[in-house]
Amino acid sequence: MQAQEIKQRLQSLVEEASIIEPKLARRLEEINRWVKNVKPGSLTAKPLLSLFLLQIILDADAWLKFQALASKDEQQDAINALNPTVRYWYSDLFPKWLSEYDPKFYIWKQKLMAGEFCHQDNNLIKSIANSINRQNGSIVQRYIADLSMATDIIVCNRQEKPLCVQFTSLADEYSQQKLDDWQASLRFWGVERGLFLSYNPNVDDFVNRIVNISLHNSDNLHVGIYLKFNV
Repeated sequence: MQAQEIKQRLQSLVEEASIIEPKLARRLEEINRWVKNVKPGSLTAKPLLSLFLLQIILDADAWLKFQALASKDEQQDAINALNPTVRYWYSDLFPKWLSEYDPKFYIWKQKLMAGEFCHQDNNLIKSIANSINRQNGSIVQRYIADLSMATDIIVCNRQEKPLCVQFTSLADEYSQQKLDDWQASLRFWGVERGLFLSYNPNVDDFVNRIVNISLHNSDNLHVGIYLKFNV
């Protein structure tokens, strides 16, 4: 989807949502006001901003399709048919984001527009996603989860229990503040358990270690536990 198409589709989704889903309409209108004066060329030059907008368009379109179903039972059946991580996103975190005040939204919108996010973990997440998919697990990555909810990925393994995972390559002596902020964010959004993985990219086979630890804890980490693990 080209930059101009992104802006047009965002506007049309605002109009659609205003009829059947006011909470979504308010979020989309806020985003639309934020980007409406960005020229297509400038939007193309901001790839993370474009990717965020594509994700919100995808989620908004899916959410409107759910809401358009005739009954709550039909809506729930449609969500239940999704893979477990996508199901968790649409049944829990995305509706919370639509309904609740997001204290980080104003801050990261400014940074995203200014190009201050470089998403250094992007290649790592692609490698992790490929490995998880090969092992028949499931994974979801959303910029909203990353920037507002301190969650780089959501993973599920055999037990289909979604787990929010945050990565850092910071050494322990520098990561405590990030760890504290991570726990606070998960609690704020009602995430019942989470994994904070501190990794050393110089360690052999660290990607597979991250994958195995994430999938194991998806099945086994108890509710109420926010676990820090060094790879």
